[in-house]
Amino acid sequence: MVKFDSGMNIKQLQDFIGAVYLVPNNRNFEFGEMLDNVSRFTMRALKGIRKKDNENVTKNMVISLSWFLSMLNRLYIDVEEELWMRFPFVCSYCNSESCVCALKRPLNRQKVIIDESKRPKTVRAFQEMFEKIYPAPKRTLEHAGVHLAEELGEFSEAFWIYRASKSKGDFEQLSLEAADFLSCFMVVFNSLNVDLASELSKYYFDNCHVCHKAPCECTYEYIKSFK
Repeated sequence: MVKFDSGMNIKQLQDFIGAVYLVPNNRNFEFGEMLDNVSRFTMRALKGIRKKDNENVTKNMVISLSWFLSMLNRLYIDVEEELWMRFPFVCSYCNSESCVCALKRPLNRQKVIIDESKRPKTVRAFQEMFEKIYPAPKRTLEHAGVHLAEELGEFSEAFWIYRASKSKGDFEQLSLEAADFLSCFMVVFNSLNVDLASELSKYYFDNCHVCHKAPCECTYEYIKSFK
């Protein structure tokens, strides 16, 4: 049985979420319902930003992330690989280790050079990488939240386009949007000055953060109404 470890990489985290939630989610939820839960808890986090309730932001971001990774498990998207190919220690638009898009104003993403020796080996190291690419002092938490909402919309749109077409190209676009959405998770946590791996440890040290089972045994009715 997979057990949570704060030193996990993103792939291992995704596998852990699968071990805990894949079976009940596959039995009880359609894709659209899972996406609704990603949106539901992300919106609650954004409300927390507006109300300056960082504890509420953190809690809802962590829960949203678990639904997001559950979706990707069901779609067989390795989001760590997608994230690294998209952001190999550089901004994917200006191709700089510390983003200078505000100065260069590139219109399109650049072809990036991937140096595997720089690949982060843990969730915490990925968060640190994004702090170097997009330093927190250059934006407000509200700005990071708006960007997260924007990427949630793009991920949702890409998902429904793929579900309608079932095309390889649309699946590839969905995978890219998943990487963009996860990058914004990292950026929001950096703006909060909160270590994502530590927060995940608080919630998932004993499997499901509610019933503490793997697979999760929370009832469908409880999950629908979870606050």
